Amino acid sequence: MSFNFQNREIDFVQHRKKFFAFSGIFSLVGIILLLTLGLNLGIDFESGSRVDLLSPEPLTQDVIMEEFAQIGFTPDDVQLGGDQNEMASVGFIGVLGPDEINEIQAHFASEYGHEPSVSTVDPIIGAELARNALISVLIASVGIIIYVTIRFELLYGIAAIVALLHDAFFIIAVFSLLQIEVNVPFIAAVLTIVGYSINDTIVTFDRIRENMKLAKRVKDFDDLARVVNKSLVQTLARSINTVLTVVFAAAAIFIFGGEAIRSFALALLIGLVAGTYSSMFLASQLWLIWKAKQLKKKKFNSQQQPEGEPTV
Repeated sequence: MSFNFQNREIDFVQHRKKFFAFSGIFSLVGIILLLTLGLNLGIDFESGSRVDLLSPEPLTQDVIMEEFAQIGFTPDDVQLGGDQNEMASVGFIGVLGPDEINEIQAHFASEYGHEPSVSTVDPIIGAELARNALISVLIASVGIIIYVTIRFELLYGIAAIVALLHDAFFIIAVFSLLQIEVNVPFIAAVLTIVGYSINDTIVTFDRIRENMKLAKRVKDFDDLARVVNKSLVQTLARSINTVLTVVFAAAAIFIFGGEAIRSFALALLIGLVAGTYSSMFLASQLWLIWKAKQLKKKKFNSQQQPEGEPTV
């Protein structure tokens, strides 16, 4: 059941249990991390205030912390931006009062010549953002199932959604482990990966469908495994080339971009790796197992059909 790629024989199906075991163990570790460490939610999802600074000189985190310490404040988060780090976004857990905002604005207007802008997020808005993010993922999942079912079949759609949930959870678990702030750009990155991953998965599924037609007669697991292996080898080079192209772009954003978009770029990098893995080694392998069971059931029902009655 092996096929050649770069003059090497590859049998993906043979290692399916290893792929499932890896994903299962990682999912278990991810659940433990979420239960113990939780997520480092930014002020986009919790009540808080954000102060946006503009300085005529390059800023550092130490300088900003010292400036706020002079007026009795301790920021919870500092993100630098701009070509020369002349901009900074400073976050506080908890909503700042009017007097506190006035004190901060007066101090930095005197120091930097620009009055900083202050935005606040109350608990109601934070909860609504979190709810809308979850609803967005659910709507996307339902739409994907409908689309893939119409274009292919229901088993393809279910396998694709399992792979997408795996990708999203992979990103969330890593962010929980590293305690990186989860904000609105993080949600944008997750939704971006959902779109990228489903595209990669559909390309693989489309190749499987075409090879199923060419095989003409697929009777059992071995026949299906041969089709899946052949399809994965045929799309392997395309998947690797595509993900590397996007990884280089995301890595450039992570290295050379500002602090404000660094978490977005990191989520993209993690999701790209997880998405390619799930498209190649999870979604197609799940479909293979479920489809083989479906064929076995149909074969069993056909054998049990009373003599003289037509088979379906």
